Amino acid sequence: MIKILNNQIIEYNAALRNKPALEIVRWGIAQANGHAIVSTNFRPFEAVILHLCTQVQPDIPVLWVDHGYNRPATYRYAEKLRDTLRLNLRIYLPRLTAAHRDAIYGPVPSIDDEAELKEFSEMMKLEPFQRGMKDLAPTIWFTALRKVQNPYRAKLDIFSLDKMYDVIKVNPVFYWTDADMETYLKQHNLPNEWDYFDPAKADEKRECGIHVQ
Repeated sequence: MIKILNNQIIEYNAALRNKPALEIVRWGIAQANGHAIVSTNFRPFEAVILHLCTQVQPDIPVLWVDHGYNRPATYRYAEKLRDTLRLNLRIYLPRLTAAHRDAIYGPVPSIDDEAELKEFSEMMKLEPFQRGMKDLAPTIWFTALRKVQNPYRAKLDIFSLDKMYDVIKVNPVFYWTDADMETYLKQHNLPNEWDYFDPAKADEKRECGIHVQ
């Protein structure tokens, strides 16, 4: 159980606001006492957060929900990063395969069908993610959330309390721009992949539920 108050989170954000992302990761790993994880969906730029975290803790568990609807390029990107960074990848799958789900419920819902999208997200992303978080039981959860991604994320900060999972969520690259991310990839000779689609979100302004408390 986390014993952190909101005013402490405010202090953390103030103290580390202008620190390098690697220093923020080091701070988080030190606080975790062996119970840190990083989550990924292998979207564009994910190599940045994965590289940052594995520089500090090479065997940090990497939580990935493979909902079964990723494009071939995403799977190839995941395998390339797993090999390049020697990721301790912990893959969680839905209870149903994509083919099984489609046969019973039909194709992935359209962006206009909010209720069906929510149900899809619950079944194919949230349930396996919740299972993964329960199994791994982190106290520190690193993510690649950034302020520029959508209006909901713009309201967040580097550190926040995630009450659903009872963890401190740490977003080391929260204030980075796309240009910052590109620069980091080039500096460290890391791959990227733009052929990505999240069927549970339908567009970049929506949240699938993982990061909404």
